[in-house]
Amino acid sequence: MSTPGRAAARRKQPHVLANAPFRRLWTAMATCSLGDWLNIIALTALAGNLTAGSGFQAQSLAIGGVFVAKMLPAILLGPLGGAVADRFDRRLTMVVADLARFAVVLSIPLVGNYQWVIIATFLVECVNLFWVPAKDATVPNLVPKERLEEANQLNLLVTYGTAPVAAALFAVVSGVVTTISAAAPSFDVAATSVALYANALAYLASAVMVFTLRAIPKNHVRHVSAPSVLRQITEGWRFVGGNRVVRGLIIGMLGAFAAGGAVVGVAKAYVQALGGGDAGYGAVFCAVFLGMAFGMFFGLRLLKGLSRRRLFGLSIVLAGLTLAAVALIQNLVVVVVLTVMLGACAGIAWIIGYTMIGLEVEDGLRGRTFSFLQSLARVVLLLVVAVASTLAALFGTHAVGVAGISYRFDGTNLVLLLGALLAIAVGVVALRHMDDRPGIPIGVDLLTALRGRRFVPEEADLERGLFIAFEGGEGSGKTTQSRLLAIWLRDQGFDVVQTREPGSTKVGMRLRAILLDAAHQGLSPRAEAMLYAADRAEHVEKVIRPGLQRGSTVISDRYVDSSLAYQGAGRSLDQEDVARINKWATGGLVPDLTVLIDVPPAVGLRRMASPADRIEAEPLEFHERVRREFRALAAADPDRYLVVDGTLDQREVTHLIQDRVREILPDPVPQEAEEATGTMPAIRDFG
Repeated sequence: MSTPGRAAARRKQPHVLANAPFRRLWTAMATCSLGDWLNIIALTALAGNLTAGSGFQAQSLAIGGVFVAKMLPAILLGPLGGAVADRFDRRLTMVVADLARFAVVLSIPLVGNYQWVIIATFLVECVNLFWVPAKDATVPNLVPKERLEEANQLNLLVTYGTAPVAAALFAVVSGVVTTISAAAPSFDVAATSVALYANALAYLASAVMVFTLRAIPKNHVRHVSAPSVLRQITEGWRFVGGNRVVRGLIIGMLGAFAAGGAVVGVAKAYVQALGGGDAGYGAVFCAVFLGMAFGMFFGLRLLKGLSRRRLFGLSIVLAGLTLAAVALIQNLVVVVVLTVMLGACAGIAWIIGYTMIGLEVEDGLRGRTFSFLQSLARVVLLLVVAVASTLAALFGTHAVGVAGISYRFDGTNLVLLLGALLAIAVGVVALRHMDDRPGIPIGVDLLTALRGRRFVPEEADLERGLFIAFEGGEGSGKTTQSRLLAIWLRDQGFDVVQTREPGSTKVGMRLRAILLDAAHQGLSPRAEAMLYAADRAEHVEKVIRPGLQRGSTVISDRYVDSSLAYQGAGRSLDQEDVARINKWATGGLVPDLTVLIDVPPAVGLRRMASPADRIEAEPLEFHERVRREFRALAAADPDRYLVVDGTLDQREVTHLIQDRVREILPDPVPQEAEEATGTMPAIRDFG
């Protein structure tokens, strides 16, 4: 029974896996994904083993043929799978597909010849085309709309996260089978057969789990049409061609796919040439995905100070250099370590690419862009795998003698080296299309990011104007003197930007109303300091920097030192905190000259004729602290400060300021102009 007058406690939403129907489907997906990765590893290993006695060329072509058979159905029949998923009972579709995959995979080790490996691979992939869309279309029906993103993240986790598990499992099985065979010569079961049996059982287990899942609705049947892969590519390229950043992303990601296809096409033959066998092949396969996981989860954190656009291109270039090392260093242990690094670079590029497409492409085109990328990636992978295995076979094996040392260089080395050069070239092209920090050396940018910081270039002084700030307490006359200086400089032919704080921008005017309105007496000191910093950030961005970049002389009535004096000393805030937020707000921009007009607070406040604002209404002790801080700042940096006694005659104050400003002007100010400009009538403004 609820307690009257007490709000009911808000219950935490249960995890999406607490949803029993989705949990069952997700478990089936995980089981199938593990089986899919086992299938890829075992079939390529089996193809290599079945043709090992036929020579290097035949083995390379046999492994390439497996990949062609796996990717060809997606290109020929890809759009059909989605149409079927929307027209038939999805649960029944998945169950039938699982049973078909179980039967076909189980037959592969029983038949045991290469021709059937290719046919069976093609059939399994055809069946996958119906299972995957049915599964994807079912998920939104099993979870609430607000939990769909979480569900999709879990789906992605098992889709790719089971790859290293499958690779490690295959490596362990291979090691165990090799050990048993050595101890018992009569034991003639191959590791690939054990892996394929496990693969078949995974599909059978998935069929049972999906069959018992009764929560899948059946009222979705509708007539749909799906565009062909060729049409998706044509329409997608039309959009990509008009967006430079997206074009760079697509080129980079496709280049990474192409380099990866080259590796996939020859990996088995290369590892076998290094004496690794099936266990070594499994270790290399596992290393790729472990590296990808490391790159996705830790790479971006290690280089958080580096521009994401630059990191995308650099990761592809580094992947190419690592792949070149893999191609030339013929040591299996070193190759496995380098493969982890290669996977990490690929993981960084993959996560940045997909994230940036999601950010750069508008919502109405995002789905088509991803569809275009996936369709084109299939074509690129198919072509590269086919060409890589064929090229490796045609090149054959060669021995190169250098200084009495024999070095083996075969078709797999050539393909890996060409893939490395392709990745490097594509990475450079992506950098040229996407670089958002031109003029900053990439090496310096990268080294700074490795130290955990972001490189901020120093401003060029050649095209920079002169920045003069006026500071002082209330009624000191700084506003009057800043205006007189601006008039004097204009008379000498200088372009002058006269401005003030707070309130010189549209945002600043609103902040000024808050900061100086006596009705806001309850504003906390920290909030006040941050509002002044916000006004200053906008002021620098919209007024001061543009003026300096044009070569103008910018004269500002108040700047950072006012916050150090008023909020730091006046409000008793930590000076380092105030200085830090203002340095960040201004990008470290410091005036060339700060004119401090020093007046005792009792004198300055008596000069004020207008009604007091929030700051002016503060007690005398507050203004005394402000004055002491201004004088301390000037004493600490005498080269930048000019301290003028504000109780002197206004004309004398003007002459003193002009004399000091004349020293830092880019051109001498004619002395004869002084009489005309230095004796102007007083302006009754003591701000």
